[in-house]
Amino acid sequence: MSEEFSVGWAGIGKMGGPMSRRVLDAGFALHVYEPLPENRATIVAEGANVAHSLEDLCAASDVIVLTIPNDAVLRDLVFSPGGLASVMTAGQTLVEMSTVSPAISAEVDAAMTARGVAYLRAPVSGSTASASSGTLSVLASGPEKTFQRVEPMFQCFASRCFYVGLAEEARYLKLVLNALVGATSAILGEALTLGLKGNLTVETMLAVICESAVASPLISYKRDLLVDRNFDPAFSVSQMMKDFDLILGAARSDHVPMYLASMIRQQYEAAYTDGLAEKDFFVLFEQAERLAGLTPPAAAE
Repeated sequence: MSEEFSVGWAGIGKMGGPMSRRVLDAGFALHVYEPLPENRATIVAEGANVAHSLEDLCAASDVIVLTIPNDAVLRDLVFSPGGLASVMTAGQTLVEMSTVSPAISAEVDAAMTARGVAYLRAPVSGSTASASSGTLSVLASGPEKTFQRVEPMFQCFASRCFYVGLAEEARYLKLVLNALVGATSAILGEALTLGLKGNLTVETMLAVICESAVASPLISYKRDLLVDRNFDPAFSVSQMMKDFDLILGAARSDHVPMYLASMIRQQYEAAYTDGLAEKDFFVLFEQAERLAGLTPPAAAE
């Protein structure tokens, strides 16, 4: 049981819920700020304390953790009246764990530094299932001593923690990973469609792929989803579109040509316009089938 610091958590959603629950179960004093009662109900019933404002959250906590959807929410939480930039105090720590742009993250860093607050960027890699099982990966950058201090908290929900630099390195690394994740869906969808034209089954192809030189944990994780045509979202098309916008936004700012990422972003746009926004992002497979003149089995029923 750890009593070294108390934790304030803002954002008890799909990822923040299971992550914060594991922190609570490990013995950390946990205070939560979540405007949606239905999101916070379970963890409060399990022993977390409710903060009704960010000021209350900061008053009760040594380390503030954010797991929120996007840049806009982060900007609001930090810079709006009563936001973290006005209520956090010197000696506290802000740990931001979402997938957001390096640009907004740098703005937050400037605001926190001016107040004497240690700011750690710590986006995670993994799924909601990984969060529940404690097997996420944490990508962290910022003050190294701060990382060392909060690493025991990370270990509640992560099996791997990578410290990668002093500034926005973790933000860039998360975008690197997500570019590869999003691209995997696109190229795998096209490859499987080619195989279907050659009279192979999805089961046969994936059985071989998962034992080949191009095997990956991601493809193995999505294997049953693809075989069963169950595209209930672990991570949706619309979420992947948001991440590719971050990837391409950073690329524009840093003058990095990303031809393939730009094309893949358009594939997700096409899936969105086909009504697939809230399907799992590996639904690009069925989009590839339709473009090749095949009728996906689910659509044929």
